[in-house]
Amino acid sequence: MSWEEYIKQFQNYLRLERSLSPNSVEAYVRDIQKLAQFLDGSCAVKDVNEVHLQNFLEWINELGMTPNSQARVLSGLKSFFKYLLFENIIPTNPSALLEGPKLGRKLPDTLSFPEIEQLLQAIDLSTPEGQRNRAILETLYSSGLRVTELVELKLSNVYFDLGFLRIIGKGNKERLVPIGRDALKYIRIYTEEVRVHIAIKKGNENYVFLNRRGSKLSRVMIFTIIKNLAEAIGMKKSISPHTFRHSFATHLIEGGADLRAVQEMLGHESITTTEIYTHLDREYLKQVIQDFHPRS
Repeated sequence: MSWEEYIKQFQNYLRLERSLSPNSVEAYVRDIQKLAQFLDGSCAVKDVNEVHLQNFLEWINELGMTPNSQARVLSGLKSFFKYLLFENIIPTNPSALLEGPKLGRKLPDTLSFPEIEQLLQAIDLSTPEGQRNRAILETLYSSGLRVTELVELKLSNVYFDLGFLRIIGKGNKERLVPIGRDALKYIRIYTEEVRVHIAIKKGNENYVFLNRRGSKLSRVMIFTIIKNLAEAIGMKKSISPHTFRHSFATHLIEGGADLRAVQEMLGHESITTTEIYTHLDREYLKQVIQDFHPRS
């Protein structure tokens, strides 16, 4: 069996048995295709050993791939060979002893509340797109959604009366996320005054956020909306939809929110992933000492 056939089987396994999102499946497949490209037909799937994989990892390092990207590729390789071992296609796992690059825990970029307000104020609410974009940014900041969760958000999963969103997150896992009054207000304005006038394409009727052609928005479009707003106000930070998610979590924890509650809202499997948001800037810590320490 060829590399392409094994990769296709692995793709089906990720999609059907592990229920990974299309973006995750695509990333895994792309990493295995990189390995196949590197080996260039010189080695069958069943004959790959640890040396082949070490040489491959050295190759992607020499290409200038960042440590985080290298770690992601290694994760994809390990999943692929675990799958082959599970299916009894290979007798041993050649990736079992491989170690990835050492990664520091990078603190996510965040926006201050005044910066978020500045971005929101820069939106032109006199246009249909402006009304939609305000609802998008309010939702991102109010609920900490991933960009894929935002573009996949369904009208039937917005509970206006309860103030919650039903989100289908990574691994097809479902969670209920609270959403603020302002965000709900702008979603309602958008759906009742803008969206109702769009000729919606078949199959897109239940998506909340649509483009002018009546189709759901792409992930790239959300990045573009945010990038254009940042440029419009002269913001020097490089921001993305994920910046709003980071800011949502950071501001909650700085305000005293319980870490477990934030973990639940973000949809993190492990509390250690959420703990990265417990970073607080020095000025904030200094202010806490001044406000609460008896000897300050």
